[in-house]
Amino acid sequence: MDTQTPLLQFQEQKPELHFRTTKFNFGSFFFTGLTGLATLFILAILAIILGNIIINGAPALSWRFITAGTEQDMFDVEKAGVFPMIVGTAARVFLMTIFVIPVGVITAIYLTEYAHVSSPLTRIIRGAVHNLAGVPSIVFGLFGLGFFISFVGGNLDRLFHPELAEPIWGKPAIVWASLTLAVMTLPVVIVATEESLKAIPLGLREASLALGATKLETIWKIVLPQALPGIMTGGILAISRAAGEVAPILFTGAAYYMAHLPKSLNDQFMDLGYHVFVLSTQSPNVDQTRPILYATVLVLLILTFALNIVAILIRAKMRAKMRLLH
Repeated sequence: MDTQTPLLQFQEQKPELHFRTTKFNFGSFFFTGLTGLATLFILAILAIILGNIIINGAPALSWRFITAGTEQDMFDVEKAGVFPMIVGTAARVFLMTIFVIPVGVITAIYLTEYAHVSSPLTRIIRGAVHNLAGVPSIVFGLFGLGFFISFVGGNLDRLFHPELAEPIWGKPAIVWASLTLAVMTLPVVIVATEESLKAIPLGLREASLALGATKLETIWKIVLPQALPGIMTGGILAISRAAGEVAPILFTGAAYYMAHLPKSLNDQFMDLGYHVFVLSTQSPNVDQTRPILYATVLVLLILTFALNIVAILIRAKMRAKMRLLH
């Protein structure tokens, strides 16, 4: 019996390969080019804005401008400084982050790990979060004025300081401005944390529960450490949005002028964003103060980028540590 016959028959039946040139897809090429042009257009606009701010603000930016205050004249190019505004902006963003991260993470954990998808309560909460994301920032400022200052602060004064004529808590303060910003940025943190929690494989949860851990222990020791980079992403987005906001703090804590830095939670504060508004609308000579205006905007951008870079470095360190654990 010839053992090579089946092999020869297979080789004879093997079809020949024919290489065909694919046709040029004009539609795909057109829409790919269109999206590329849109991206370049956005980058060009960003470059123009940043270039305009840097070109006009860099000549007035100096170490004296960053470290000096407003003791003499905030509209004088030779004497004005922005140090109190830098401290106030950094302080309210830091307080806002402390307030918003725990509440946003707890809400996202409830919606992802505990709430039923088809539950009416879950639908109401998700609808409230989505609607909260679309509220204009000026409305949050009015909300902070009515709820935090008049209701919460006023009741605190009536409860703990009924003998004082001047309000202690029922007035604009850095704590109320930070809480107002926390309410405004809450949807950002909730959505980012939810997406991060959903990305954790279900097998990790099942393995933890199978080993005898409770659901709370699974969330605390397995799910949350894995989701920390995503939670940090939500914090970065919240910082980016809150750093330049003026309307929410306009009625809740920002001061036109202060001779000293804020020393307690119930003090007002000077802010870079509000100072830009003051320089552009209240200056007796707008042309003369334009270098200060651009330099203040440049400092605000640098501070926002610095806060974001710090958060990004912390997130990168967490990711590297998690890779070593695996």
